[in-house]
Amino acid sequence: MENVKEPTRRERYHHGDLRAQLIEATQALVEEKGPDNFSVSEACRRAGVSTAAPYKHFKDKTEMLREVAMAGMIRQSQQMVAEIAPHPEGSQARIVALGRVYIRFATTEPGVFRLMFTWSGDEEADEQLQTLGDQKFEFVQMEVAKCHGRTEIADEDRQKAFLLWSFVHGLSFLTIDGKLADNKMPNDLEHVLVEIAERIVPEAS
Repeated sequence: MENVKEPTRRERYHHGDLRAQLIEATQALVEEKGPDNFSVSEACRRAGVSTAAPYKHFKDKTEMLREVAMAGMIRQSQQMVAEIAPHPEGSQARIVALGRVYIRFATTEPGVFRLMFTWSGDEEADEQLQTLGDQKFEFVQMEVAKCHGRTEIADEDRQKAFLLWSFVHGLSFLTIDGKLADNKMPNDLEHVLVEIAERIVPEAS
């Protein structure tokens, strides 16, 4: 049987995956060194390509980081949808699941999480990221509305969704910033999330 030669990394790039490989390298470096310490040349070394290669697909360093931030927003939203799926609509369990996956994403991908919320790019990119963020927040608002037995979002749902988001967002940054000493960190995060859900979003009677 004739041996089939495996394509080299550079040969695979000719089949159109250079862009994806560079985004993957960028994401890895953002996690390892943080968004502020990312460099295009290091991403190129990680991907095994020349420093000129990225400019066939990206305008500059900022655009590479933007793609990672956008992908992070989408990935987090997808995880939120998957996390609530096993639970009945209108249940507090779905609210708890949203908080759980939000914090888990932040602690699993802290570099990308920081990038998503400290983005500084051009106006158009900011608008696209803002749209993704707004869609995600509207999703949370709708889940709160369902807990109140509603099919449309009311002002009360927006306010309570904001309270929920403020809590998990703040806790996420406190955690990844190392601001929680052992005596400040909740012993049972799941219990805390349940308590917050019970206080802010009572289930429809």
